Amino acid sequence: DDLSMAYTPGVARVCSAIAENRQKAFKYTIKANTVAVVTDGTAVLGLGDIGPEAAMPVMEGKAMLFKEFADVDAFPIALDTKDPDKIVETVKLIAPTFGGINLEDISSPRCFEIEQRLIEELDIPIFHDDQHGTAIVVLAALMNACRLTGRNIADLSVSMAGAGAAGVACAKIMMGAGITEFVACDRFGAIHTGREDYQSGAMNAPKRWLAENTNKDRRDGSPAEVLEGTDLFCGLSGPGIITAKDLQRMNPDPFVFAMANPVPEVRPEDAAPYVRVMATGRSDYPNQINNVLAFPGIFRGVLDVRARAITEEMKIAAAEGIAATIEDDELTEDYIVPSVFNREVVTEVARAVSAEAERDGAVRLDDQTGELSLPA
Repeated sequence: DDLSMAYTPGVARVCSAIAENRQKAFKYTIKANTVAVVTDGTAVLGLGDIGPEAAMPVMEGKAMLFKEFADVDAFPIALDTKDPDKIVETVKLIAPTFGGINLEDISSPRCFEIEQRLIEELDIPIFHDDQHGTAIVVLAALMNACRLTGRNIADLSVSMAGAGAAGVACAKIMMGAGITEFVACDRFGAIHTGREDYQSGAMNAPKRWLAENTNKDRRDGSPAEVLEGTDLFCGLSGPGIITAKDLQRMNPDPFVFAMANPVPEVRPEDAAPYVRVMATGRSDYPNQINNVLAFPGIFRGVLDVRARAITEEMKIAAAEGIAATIEDDELTEDYIVPSVFNREVVTEVARAVSAEAERDGAVRLDDQTGELSLPA
């Protein structure tokens, strides 16, 4: 009797119900709580292009974090292709199984095209964690640094070293939060529309976006040179990009987020005399910028309301959720970012993201009733 109910012929009733209304897959199958963690193994943190098999342990670890922190069932999928067309097609073909797609460790600039095409062609949330996870936690740290020092985020001047996936996402989210003075640098220096590679068309699309939307004054020079008169240095590049003494060019009481791993752009010990608030990507220093503060709660939130997409407003809401887990009387220079083991973070982020999804109209409505389709 049990077998006939769980499988043939009883399962046919469930199949028929979903055939009549595809949205019922969220109610009757694993889709409502399952995320695909998809990679091609071309940009594994600290290791680079190591191939899909070698990237699998990272994807398995990511799946474990999803389950442990947010009770999301995630499945690692490593694709044996670097072709964006094939990656997009493959993800589209497997999408019926999943309630969301987490793209991981796909090299820039291909990752931008892949994510954007999937957002346009699928009706489930697509999230490239290397871009947006980093950006969300950076914004949360910046919100708390401003709260600690009594500054307005919109008044800050920012310089950034690194114009890859995370760099572009950080620029977009900070500008979305109100920052207008922003200069990004790559290995050739400050990015702007007057640069030869922009004029010749050799600059890739993400950097062209930076050239056209930041550095309106066309400031030129190295990352160290464009520190002059800035309030925040955001490092997403590599070790030794700047020296501690370069930080003297910044405005008083600056923020320095040096996130290169395993060796930051400037060592916190060296930077200490010149910096008010310091953050890194490492767990052995205070204020670790760690994506695990973002992605579990974000997917918990979008799955809870069966969202169709993750909007820019939802990303900012996630940052606000992370920042809010630290009370005013707890904030110090060494504690602007909550611990990755703080269980309140997922709850706050999920609540903020799901509420913003409802405000944005990004939630999934039942095809028949037109009402918000929530889990039973």
